[in-house]
Amino acid sequence: QVQLVQSGGGLVQPGGSLRLSCAASGRIFGINGMGWYRQAPGKQRELVATITSGGRTNYADSVKGRFTISRDNAKNTVYLQMNSLLPEDTAVYYCNADLRVGPSQILNAWGQGTQVTVSS
Repeated sequence: QVQLVQSGGGLVQPGGSLRLSCAASGRIFGINGMGWYRQAPGKQRELVATITSGGRTNYADSVKGRFTISRDNAKNTVYLQMNSLLPEDTAVYYCNADLRVGPSQILNAWGQGTQVTVSS
């Protein structure tokens, strides 16, 4: 079964740091774009950051300079390093990836979500 499995997250004080990880498992031939999204209570899911297979990154304005997305292609894993966290970063974070599951077959998959709470 092909899936994305997230780890990391939790409770942190304002100004603190957390790192999220998301690993693809199952029979895949590779991964195209990967990204992180978040959804706060009562709000729509929003883009946080994306990274292409070549390493090109894109960030939401609200996290630029504080968050860093990276990937390890050998481990089929994407990371989100979050520094200088703010209370408004509190949300459930989801990873997303375009998984190559066949010669010309792409599966868009979501991780299970992980709670990040920034509070004193």
